[in-house]
Amino acid sequence: MNKKVFGFIIFAMLSALCVSAEAQQPKKFRIGILMSGSLAPRQAVLDALRQSLRDLGYVEGKNIAFEYRFSEGNDERLPELATELVREKVDIILTSGIAPPLAAKKATKTIPIVMGVVGDAVGTGLVDSLARPGGNVTGFTLLGPELSGKRLEILKETVPRLARVAVLLNPTNRGTALYRKEVEVAARSLGVELHILEASRPNELASALSGTKTARVQALITLNDTMFFSEQIQIGNLAAKSGLPAMFPESEYVNAGGLMSYGPNLPDLFRRAATYVDKILKGAKPADLPVEQPTKFEFIINLKTAKQIGLTIPPNVLARADRVIR
Repeated sequence: MNKKVFGFIIFAMLSALCVSAEAQQPKKFRIGILMSGSLAPRQAVLDALRQSLRDLGYVEGKNIAFEYRFSEGNDERLPELATELVREKVDIILTSGIAPPLAAKKATKTIPIVMGVVGDAVGTGLVDSLARPGGNVTGFTLLGPELSGKRLEILKETVPRLARVAVLLNPTNRGTALYRKEVEVAARSLGVELHILEASRPNELASALSGTKTARVQALITLNDTMFFSEQIQIGNLAAKSGLPAMFPESEYVNAGGLMSYGPNLPDLFRRAATYVDKILKGAKPADLPVEQPTKFEFIINLKTAKQIGLTIPPNVLARADRVIR
């Protein structure tokens, strides 16, 4: 055989093998993570997301990669951070809270957006309805407003002579009005007076909580807010120093030293969010995936904190706890 012809055949075969090898390489999907605050308070939920994705066959560094963007206490940066992820051409943007998905939705109408957790997806205009989201946004709702009243009920059972409660809220949070309304309804039915404390930035928390003694409040309830979530340690410490029994919306506050929490299990929601990421990467459209609600709730009590503030948890309340930190 002519050497030139033989060489050409060998070259063609090698080229074909290279093309075949490239074709067999799995596509690496890029997931943008857009959240308020910083990484540390959200490590547990993101670990749950990554583990669930691994269980579904997504190996970081092999067929999936993450692009992280956190506002680091300044949510005014979220639109800029969302635009960065769009420029990076990520395949999906995963968010939590209200401000991050709103920023992402404004930045793109085409890249799918999965909400790991959100308070009121419909009222804030993120989706058309829970059953039919429409557009490029879907995910999981906290059912936050409906739970605010339940938290006040538990607090009343814990402090039987409770008559006046401080409510910590962020007036700039678009979901606050719903949460506040639910607490006010519950307060009227329980015969409890509310004292509103407002803070929209971390450096306002100490000042907001410093007035609890002069206001003669007997306990504290914190409404859902991503800034509060990032400052869970500070809020828990401030409440304990004031000697206030405090009820929080997520167990992460109690893990960080808060007294009690009642609400959805956030890691569970993010594990479920991974299944939505998987479906979308395989071709599903966000508009066809209904916004789902929590299925796993938990009531957590920290007895160390109860002892610190001199509070005895009634046996009937203690018996209902899903987990007790001793």
